[in-house]
Formats: sequence, structure tokens, C-alpha cells
Amino acid sequence: MSRPLAWSREGLIWPHREVSKFIPSGGAKWHVQRMGDAANPPLLLLHGTGASVHSWRSLAPLLAADHQVIAMDLPRHGFTSGHGPEQTSLPGMAGEIARLLGTLDVEPSAIIGHSAGAALALQLALDHGYEGPIIGLNSALRPFPGPAAQIFPAIAKVLFVNPLVPRIFSGAASLPGEAERFLARATGSQIDAEGLACYTELLRNSRHTKGALAMMANWDLPTLRTRMKEIDNRVHLIHSDKDKAIPLDWAKEADGWLPNSSLEVLDGLGHLAHEEDARRVMALINPILSAQAANQKVAP
Repeated sequence: MSRPLAWSREGLIWPHREVSKFIPSGGAKWHVQRMGDAANPPLLLLHGTGASVHSWRSLAPLLAADHQVIAMDLPRHGFTSGHGPEQTSLPGMAGEIARLLGTLDVEPSAIIGHSAGAALALQLALDHGYEGPIIGLNSALRPFPGPAAQIFPAIAKVLFVNPLVPRIFSGAASLPGEAERFLARATGSQIDAEGLACYTELLRNSRHTKGALAMMANWDLPTLRTRMKEIDNRVHLIHSDKDKAIPLDWAKEADGWLPNSSLEVLDGLGHLAHEEDARRVMALINPILSAQAANQKVAP
């Protein structure tokens, strides 16, 4: 389908629909979900390429017990609208997120980013003065090796400018069971029926898939790689050993590039680990957030 996702139609199945708001900022309209007591420290959640806020459906309520949780559909993803393709580059998208945070009057105490969302968190630190901890879940930080670093974005650009490609891909995703098979092949994860239903709606919508292609076409991880030495933030990488999208060895390399980083390995889970077993992921996140809260209390 070429029509945009509609909150009154596809949005009826979205998890935590009751906390969704549509926030105008910089000419765009963002789909934002907020949970938890507004008096608690703000925690920003950034999903990965091709996903939406639904990917936090199980983890966000756990985090909201002690934090004000803010999650949004990234530009040209899900139910967020009004961004151009040029705003899907890594710096461009980080700039739009920073603008939205200004609109919301929120300064995150910590950021959790899944996959490409972790790269966005690093870019917010580099370009927009974010100084808090960054938790990367199955982070997409390593550029493709060798010539592939140039070839894959080039392919994505070609696919993006071909109007038939998103429709063909979305048409294939509409076949019964194809979204589940695609996610299993691409991520190594087995997720619940609620999550599969949301991914099915996203993958079969050509505007959403075109937004994901635009993000892939404009992503410049080699430049981020050269700037990682500038990042002073504490970075905690949590990575699954069964991740089919981002090999664990790539996470180990990225851990070595960051000046103040640590890496923990999740056994037996795939790229969507936080959707497969939110409580296991929360058990690793909670000590990090507790330490951050303790540090803030003793800070002068």
C-alpha cells in the first residue's frame, strides 16, 4: 500500500496506545509515547531501522517504574510524519531528535538505543551535548568492512529512488507468515504475536519501508567510527550471541573503539533480544541506571 499508516486504522493494534501523543516539532509531527512519573529522571528510548515505538512494548513498562520513559517513532518511520529524506542521515536525524527534546523540554538522564538507535545516541553526544550514559542494545555501530562500506549505502540509494522497490518489498511482506519468516531470518529472534502484528503492518506499508531505505541510504557509520574517540560518555553495550543482523564480533570491535565502554553478552537471544525477553535485558540495564541515579545524588 502507498498510503501512510493511519492511527485510526493500523494504530488500533499498537501497544500502549493510551500513552501516545502526536507532537508538532520543526514542521514534523512525531508519534511519542511517555510512561512513568514525570518527576522521575527522563529516559530516552531510540528504536532501530524499520521499527517503531512498539519494539519497546515489554521493556518500557519495566523502565517506567523508576523513570519517566520517552520513546518516539523515528523520522519517516511508523506514525511520525513530515520529515524529508535528507533528515534521515545520522546527523540529520540526531538533530531532529534534539529539536523534539527541546520541544518537550526534556533532558535525558540516560539513553537506551537499539541497533541504529545506539548510533543516534552517540551522535547526540557528539553534536548536541548529551553527557549521560548510553546503553546500546545489539548496537549497529560498526561500518561494513572494506568496499562494502560504500557499496551497501549505494545500493540502498538506488533502491530508495526506485518507487517500485518499497511496494514490491511491502507486497511480499503481505504474504501470510512472511513477516515472521523475514524477522527470524534477519534477526535470529522469535517474538510474540503482538510484536509480529505490528511488524507486519510496518513491513507491508511501502511508505514505512521507503523511510527505512532512506535511513539506510543516508547512514554514514564510517564517519561516526572516526569520531568515536571523542565520546566521553559511559557506554554500556549489551549484545546477543545469536544476533543474525549484527555479529557479536562486530560489537566487540566497537567496544574497543569507544574510550569508556563495557560489553555484556546475552546468551541464546537474537537481534530483538529486548522483545524476546525484556526481563533478562532489564536485569542487565537496571544496575547501570541505579548507578547513574546514585551518581546524580552525590554530584555537587
